[in-house]
Amino acid sequence: MKRPIIALLTDFGTSDIYVAEMKAVILSICPEAEIVDITHDIPRFNVRLGAIKLLEASRYFPEGTIHVGVVDPGVGTARRPIIVHAERHLYVGPDNGLLIPAAMQEGIKAVYHIENRKYLLPKISRTFHGRDIFAPTAAHLALGVKPSDFGRKIDDYVVIDLPKPRIVGNSIEGEILYIDQFGNSITNISEEMLHKIGIKDGCTLKVELEGREMKLRLVSAYGDAEVGEVLTIIGDNDLLEVSINRGNAAKSLNIKVGDRVRISLAEGRV
Repeated sequence: MKRPIIALLTDFGTSDIYVAEMKAVILSICPEAEIVDITHDIPRFNVRLGAIKLLEASRYFPEGTIHVGVVDPGVGTARRPIIVHAERHLYVGPDNGLLIPAAMQEGIKAVYHIENRKYLLPKISRTFHGRDIFAPTAAHLALGVKPSDFGRKIDDYVVIDLPKPRIVGNSIEGEILYIDQFGNSITNISEEMLHKIGIKDGCTLKVELEGREMKLRLVSAYGDAEVGEVLTIIGDNDLLEVSINRGNAAKSLNIKVGDRVRISLAEGRV
């Protein structure tokens, strides 16, 4: 029998004991669980970025994985704890939109309000539902408890709207989704969308970014650019990013999350 996989994504960081306590609860209930850390470095309270990261990572996990997402600025309020039963995976966390984009990419079968105290810790704190509600829920799911055993089915769950790019004439309008630790500035513009307006590796792009205009090469590898050169590239998630070879594009160009970007073919060379 395969070991059940429980994947964790939080904004807790690793300097405190919160993640360890969640893992301790899971292993106390389901000792055979294999726990995978997606990340615990989501910026504090940034539900949107947590949803994006969960969306990107979840697609690579095997069928049957149980994802626990805890970016939960509404902990202790009336917001509901939920289980999302998707086509391939189960998602456990707060009803604030965090889980929904990842589940929607698979197809949502049902969403349940976690209400059955039988499967939770005896004492539920006001501030740490990750340990007291979500961790034991995931562990019991890993043992085979059905999602419907935790509570009633709901249809009014929160849906978070991630920004979508659009093609306008011969250009694509999008925005900066997030910035990674290298300063690469990842847009929401996919390689597929670029192909629709005739852009492919080797092209020179006109990049309009918050009022600035640059002509940048679309390279197939960072090393195809000179050291310090500003470039564009399709990243591992098939999204266009603005980068600097061996540099920090976000810092050098003062790029921020949410900045608007317009991409088109440049008329001249760099």
